[in-house]
Amino acid sequence: MNTCQKLLPVILSGGAGTRLWPVSREQHPKPFMQLADGQSLLQKTFLRAAALPGVEQVLTVTNRDLVFKTKDEYAQVNPTGKATAYILEPFGRNTAPALAAAALWAEKHLGPDATLLVLAADHLITKQAEFTTAVNQACELAAQGKMVTFGIQPTAPETGFGYIEAEGNTVLRFVEKPTLAKASEFLSSGRYLWNSGMFCFRVDAVLRELSEHAPNVLDSVQNCLGASAEIQGGGISQVEMRPKAFEYAPDISIDYALMEPSTEVAVVPCDIGWSDIGSWNALSDLQDADARGNRILGEALLHDARNCYVQSPQRIVGLVGVHDLIVVDTPDAVLVADRSRAQDVKQITAQLKASGHDAYKIHREVHRPWGTYTVLEEAEDFKIKRIVVKPKGTLSLQMHHHRSEHWIVVSGIARVINGEKDMLVRTNESTYIPAGTQHRLSNPGMVDLVMIEVQSGDYLGEDDIIRFADEYGRTGAA
Repeated sequence: MNTCQKLLPVILSGGAGTRLWPVSREQHPKPFMQLADGQSLLQKTFLRAAALPGVEQVLTVTNRDLVFKTKDEYAQVNPTGKATAYILEPFGRNTAPALAAAALWAEKHLGPDATLLVLAADHLITKQAEFTTAVNQACELAAQGKMVTFGIQPTAPETGFGYIEAEGNTVLRFVEKPTLAKASEFLSSGRYLWNSGMFCFRVDAVLRELSEHAPNVLDSVQNCLGASAEIQGGGISQVEMRPKAFEYAPDISIDYALMEPSTEVAVVPCDIGWSDIGSWNALSDLQDADARGNRILGEALLHDARNCYVQSPQRIVGLVGVHDLIVVDTPDAVLVADRSRAQDVKQITAQLKASGHDAYKIHREVHRPWGTYTVLEEAEDFKIKRIVVKPKGTLSLQMHHHRSEHWIVVSGIARVINGEKDMLVRTNESTYIPAGTQHRLSNPGMVDLVMIEVQSGDYLGEDDIIRFADEYGRTGAA
């Protein structure tokens, strides 16, 4: 029986997924990673939440820069148009402020008796029926005022997860990530569960507990929401948190702010086919291995290789006489790692970020609200891009100080504002934008506009841009 009344799934979509570089990057993080079936982790989370009985809408808390890609991802798997709502953070402040914002939003729109189901956007759950059963059990406990977490039955002495010591639904204590020896003890004892990072509670109960145990989190987020505008229409509600106000929100997790200090905590032990996909080893385990233990996604030629994982969707990779390797190939970066050191991939991301290299942040193909661009070739004084503008997509009215641009339409029709000119540029036609000229590109058609852009000048950085008008709220100097 469905016991969840006014159930609102809340998808927390943040984090960089640094252990899954070079596929996961700051502006294309782990939730957007596609699995072998073509669906992203975010899409799978949305479908899982939307399929629960009684769910009428889904609330997503994400970074402002990722909301357009998030909406695109949902549109691909939400043909019935289930209502969606968004709370947009200007920067990350961990999960407790995100939860507080979701609870306050739900109190306003659904009432204090609504039930929140908090889900991570980058987890995988393969057993939908068992997941639904676990959610119903959690709702029963939440109706009693409990802060409910989901505990996963452990299958191995995993050192990358936190643990919950429990008796039935009673939480005895939370345990930080253990050593291998401790994890082995936990597994053999039968009393410990993996801490999944999923939660369930009534709105009035969680606001009560936040007020008692983390009042600074609740107060700062409440003030921020009060100063933030909300836009509604077309089945979508969207709140954009004001950066100046959000700065006061403490950077703290749900576990530390709420679950550990609360005395009203309960757990639902479950076996739902859960994985946090926290490393390349975890991702590779989703695939069947060949007779020598190798797992291949893409195209690879192997000779005397064993227990290797290769992901190379665009180029052929050859392995000879090696074992226990992770090889991940992308258009602008290659990862080669020992499988036993998969957790240390985040150190590469840290080095890239410290050096200011773009590879920690963006792929060669970069997603924007209006479409995508791909850098085809780049040198000191020129850059060539392939630009795809979605139907009805519009770039900002902008200007560059240091570069001029040549635009060649490959397919579709472009509407171009070039200084005082407002014109249509068709397939095989081109236009030239001198440096210092206000210009704008849009796609008035019903199919993708594909263009080649050639930039030339003494500085070609993406921050050489001044926006005068923008449909997506981006104005001023970058």
